[in-house]
Amino acid sequence: MIRIERLHFGHGARPLFVEAEVTLNPGEKVGLIGANGTGKSTLFALLRGVLHPDGGELRMPPGWRLAHVAQETPASERSALDYTIDGDAHLRALEAELVRLDGPMAGDAGEEEVRGERIAELHGRLADADAYTARARAERLLAGLGFSQTQMAMPVARFSGGWRMRLNLAQALMCPSDLLLLDEPTNHLDLDAILWLEDWIHHYPGTLIVISHDRDFLDGVTHVIVHIDGQKLRRYGGNYAQFERTRALEISLNQSQIEKQNRERAHLQHFIDRFKAKATKAKQAQSRMKMLAKMVAVAPLHAASPFSFEFREPLAAPDLLLATERAVAGYRSADGASRPIVSDIDFTLHKGQRIGLLGVNGAGKSTLMKTLAGELPRLDGAIRYSTGIAIGYFAQHQLDSLREDESPLKHLMRLAPDTREQDLRNFLGGFNFSADRASSPVSSLSGGERARLALALIVWKRPNLLLLDEPTNHLDLETRAALTHALAQFEGALVLVSHDRHLLRAVTDEFMIVADGRLRPFPGDLDDYRDWLFRTRLTERSPPSAAADQDPPDASAPKDARQQKRLAAEARQRRAQRLRPIEARLAVLERQMTELGARKTELDRKLADPDAYAQDRKTQLQSWLIEQAALARDLEQAETEWLERQAELESGDEEGP
Repeated sequence: MIRIERLHFGHGARPLFVEAEVTLNPGEKVGLIGANGTGKSTLFALLRGVLHPDGGELRMPPGWRLAHVAQETPASERSALDYTIDGDAHLRALEAELVRLDGPMAGDAGEEEVRGERIAELHGRLADADAYTARARAERLLAGLGFSQTQMAMPVARFSGGWRMRLNLAQALMCPSDLLLLDEPTNHLDLDAILWLEDWIHHYPGTLIVISHDRDFLDGVTHVIVHIDGQKLRRYGGNYAQFERTRALEISLNQSQIEKQNRERAHLQHFIDRFKAKATKAKQAQSRMKMLAKMVAVAPLHAASPFSFEFREPLAAPDLLLATERAVAGYRSADGASRPIVSDIDFTLHKGQRIGLLGVNGAGKSTLMKTLAGELPRLDGAIRYSTGIAIGYFAQHQLDSLREDESPLKHLMRLAPDTREQDLRNFLGGFNFSADRASSPVSSLSGGERARLALALIVWKRPNLLLLDEPTNHLDLETRAALTHALAQFEGALVLVSHDRHLLRAVTDEFMIVADGRLRPFPGDLDDYRDWLFRTRLTERSPPSAAADQDPPDASAPKDARQQKRLAAEARQRRAQRLRPIEARLAVLERQMTELGARKTELDRKLADPDAYAQDRKTQLQSWLIEQAALARDLEQAETEWLERQAELESGDEEGP
């Protein structure tokens, strides 16, 4: 087991751990959490032996193999596949020695015999190290993390920073280990890769310690939480959701204890102040002074988010925000040739719609978002924007657009040159930028601070349509909570791409999927999406489960009544799982038809008014006619799909379990 006792460690005069203690058992999956700067990565460095405690002890079983994700990636010409296999250093060492011994060597018969024995031993050790399956295992890892066969053969130097971090993660997973340390492994992954990684971790037999700001990921892979707070380590049983419940109860009880102790301290102090000068009461006063000195103050607990913000009310609120007709999103090469990524895009966005955009890595989600935002010209078809639309667009690499030499205040001044500086500073203060940080250059800001600045610039514009592509990258748990709350209160329309499942569940009402070059509704929730991924995309990437190796049950074997009841229950569950996506989609369609029908009725009433055709209302009339046509098309599509889904549901019921 890992045992940390009375650990002391600090950077200069700043202590990170004081008398910290925790015990972790072999095979446990542990989430390490705490506010930024409390020492999570430092604890990893202590476990790896890169840093050494100032005091106390940190012990783990001798001979344990440790794997971690490297933070730097050399610009190597080695292929991604070879680089991944390099993660198994023991295997590579055996291969190197075998190559050396297989080469020409001059020596007598005795030396040749010794060499032959060593070569035979090496072949045996290579077999024990699964050398002959190494390439297949590495390919499976890379495929799971989103690499294509072509990318696997590419040199490491050709990959961007985010993809190099995926390669480092693949190396760590390739390394046989008893202890695996993962520091923010989901930061550079898409949702499909995160789901695959969760599945991989479920099959990992060793001890795992993971730092992550993705609460759904923590819930999915951990059953122990270690919280760093007040320079101590506190162990909690259960996943992150259970930790939050326990922590909230602790805060409530702790606050009551603080209030009780404050009352006792005040009572003692009052007695001392009254009687310390009186000879008859001096002894009692001295006794109470000692009691007061010995009373240990209860440290208040802080679990609330360090800040919160909200989106300001949009300046305009058109019902129909945009409509696309057979639009094509993609790129044009230097010679003018088009490269379509998503084709035949037909959908409309109305006020209040909240869409989560799903799709595997490389399907075209970001390309679609750029096209809708007007950052990328469409290749074909039409995208019509309503008068008064105000788009707030957060790109996947939004932080790269910030100017390194300018402060947050300067960025905001460029958006609002006529606004008083103090008002701008007050606004930035709402995003946790103090006076000093608001005036500091972007180059000095952390990744989380840069992400908060990018969000602040969007909020200032008062958008009525948010197009957010991975907005939680670089955000810690508390800031993600603030963003989730703000988006839940946002009054406009929202299209969200995110690998943060908690955020998707909390702020979206429906899902659409980009797959096979098309955009279409996804009839289900995130659990259904996970099932779809493993059924259609991730099966070949995942390690075989123990259940897959079992023989199928013998249908001819006799079954008792209890077994029959169990089988019937399982059949009902399978039927419910089969019909659940259809029922969910029907509910979404019914809500859409109600909203579309109400809007169409209102528009028909406006168009029936003779004043609508006055010369000075020509622009408004044209907008209404376009919207009427779009509403009629959308209503027809929704009704047609509703009939099809209803038929599916009835057919599924008739089929039985």
